[in-house]
Amino acid sequence: SNSSAESLDRLYPAVGSAKPPRKRTTSQCKSEPPLLRTSKRTIYTAGRPPWYNEHGTQSKEAFVIGLGGGSASGKTTVATMIIEALDVPWVVLLSMDSFYKVLTKQQQEQAASNDFNFDHPDAFDFDLIIATLKKLKQGKSVKIPIYDFTTHSRKKEWKTLYGANVIIFEGIMAFADKELLKLLDLKIFVDTDSDIRLVRRLRRDISERGRDIEGVIKQYNKFVKPAFDQYIQPTMRLADIVVPRGSGNTVAIDLIVQHVHSQLEERELSVRAALASAHQCHPLPQTLSVLKSTPQVRGMHTIIRNKETSRDEFIFYSKRLMRLLIEHALSLLPFQSCTVQTPQGQDYEGRTYSGKQITGVSILRAGETMEPALRAVCKDVRIGTILIQTNCNTGEPELHYLRLPKDISEDHVILMDCTVSTGAAAMMAVRVLLDHDVPEDKIFLLSLLMAEMGVHSVAYAFPRVKIITTAVDKKVNDLFRIIPGIGNFGDRYFGTDAPPDWSDDEDALST
Repeated sequence: SNSSAESLDRLYPAVGSAKPPRKRTTSQCKSEPPLLRTSKRTIYTAGRPPWYNEHGTQSKEAFVIGLGGGSASGKTTVATMIIEALDVPWVVLLSMDSFYKVLTKQQQEQAASNDFNFDHPDAFDFDLIIATLKKLKQGKSVKIPIYDFTTHSRKKEWKTLYGANVIIFEGIMAFADKELLKLLDLKIFVDTDSDIRLVRRLRRDISERGRDIEGVIKQYNKFVKPAFDQYIQPTMRLADIVVPRGSGNTVAIDLIVQHVHSQLEERELSVRAALASAHQCHPLPQTLSVLKSTPQVRGMHTIIRNKETSRDEFIFYSKRLMRLLIEHALSLLPFQSCTVQTPQGQDYEGRTYSGKQITGVSILRAGETMEPALRAVCKDVRIGTILIQTNCNTGEPELHYLRLPKDISEDHVILMDCTVSTGAAAMMAVRVLLDHDVPEDKIFLLSLLMAEMGVHSVAYAFPRVKIITTAVDKKVNDLFRIIPGIGNFGDRYFGTDAPPDWSDDEDALST
């Protein structure tokens, strides 16, 4: 029919048509359990390496693989094999099944009697799919709907993803939209015999989705097979690689892995090295506020910088400095005039905080030591956490976990880390807050000690972030330690031992 032809035309371009140029950008991801634990390593399906440059903008691109094929063709198994063979720590697996449209009441009734076509392009929310992949490639966090196949509906909760080195997008209609095709760097079609797919679908739908055998066969004959013939199999011609026999074709998977590795090698970036050579010899920025160096403050610095100071004394005087730092930071928040009446019945012209509320976010592990000081002066303050660890092999910071309060975008955010050397971890944390729609001018970065390099890096990348510290040291050595510095704050505070080449502001690995 004409309508089918028009629908088909939207689904994929004509054979031989010129492929539109692919504009590759970067991506990011959020914290969830690892997908695989292999004999060699844990492969994370959430988290991310650095994705910005010294300007605070995108620099490292995600490689996006589209994985198409018929229902129960083994796409997820192939994706898992690719992930394991790639042996890279940061991979995101995004399933098209998450993007089924919300059904109307009538469609719900049809689905309950196996009369709704879930294998038609109209069953998927392509606009949301495309918007989601675009945001991932643009360095934004995304919310992924969670679909319940038993009730044929989306659950109330969502999961949040950032990007990774590699994003694998798999689904029966992975190649079934022109705009979606533009976002895929590599297209793989898994070609599996129809009898095998039917057997797998029977086993899956009966054991995992609570269907009966008659309903599964009815749906397969009425919808699944015709949809495969009309919409899915024709997209095989758009694939860069066809994998016959699915997961059994290890030769094809090895070739795919080799190709992806060659692409990833072109995207390597040393964030700290770039920061170390940027923005130096400039005057300190106006967004920096340093606690006045009174004899009391200088005396506390003398104690905590002394390598002979006991752990108990180090903790005690660090806490005193943190309290002073937090008090100083709060004085920089916006206030407005306010008149109250005293117990004597007299008016007093005072000041009151003019924002909505204050939220603290600590960069684990050292940053959490500042939480008690914030709680002591801010009643009922909300606290979020961000875990950033240094990769032992590359020396680069990586985001492993975050937990932020709801509606944080409306708050003034106190971002806490005890030491900042190059600023790489601090920049990553600021970028996370911006991804969650916190206005840049509402972010206050607090640190007991900062290197000039870190101050310049953060201020250059994010000129409206307020930087507040008790002292600024001039130098950073070849190991990115602040000179003269304070040592590894987290290890001195918690009484743990740091690796000999550890830098000051990335001591989270032992968390």
